[in-house]
Amino acid sequence: MAIRTILHYPDPRLRERGKKVAELTAELRRLIDDMAETMYAAPGVGLAATQIGEMWQLFVVDCAAEGEASDLRVFINPEILSTEGVATLDEGCLSFPGAREEIERAAKVRVKAQDRDGRWFELEAEGLLATAIQHEYDHLHGVLMIDRLGPLKKRLLHRKMLKRCDASASAPG
Repeated sequence: MAIRTILHYPDPRLRERGKKVAELTAELRRLIDDMAETMYAAPGVGLAATQIGEMWQLFVVDCAAEGEASDLRVFINPEILSTEGVATLDEGCLSFPGAREEIERAAKVRVKAQDRDGRWFELEAEGLLATAIQHEYDHLHGVLMIDRLGPLKKRLLHRKMLKRCDASASAPG
């Protein structure tokens, strides 16, 4: 297992759509392990393959509270079947370091996906898990947290990320 580099906004690769996984290979299983290790090290509750430059329809989430046992879930070729209600949660994103924004999403989702062994499953989720699923699902389609903001907040976050990008580019290293 290895910790991978997470792409940061405004990297154009974050706008690319993931491809369907046709076959679950040993290489893809290693990618899943790397993604989990990268997500935990960051630390975060979710990570899409596209966030580390791997253009697959694949993401991992673990919404276990601190002190609870890990609840790692793997979603391959996910499809959101239905949504219900509206919820607004304070979200962060590993591709937007340090940013937190109130984002409106569905309160409840039903998703169909394959697990790490390629078996199909359906899951109904609400709360943080529903938010994480929708957030990571967006990544697989090139949709970012910033796209869900109003014009003013979008402009402010864009500037903040550019400033952060410029600061890290000019830092001695």
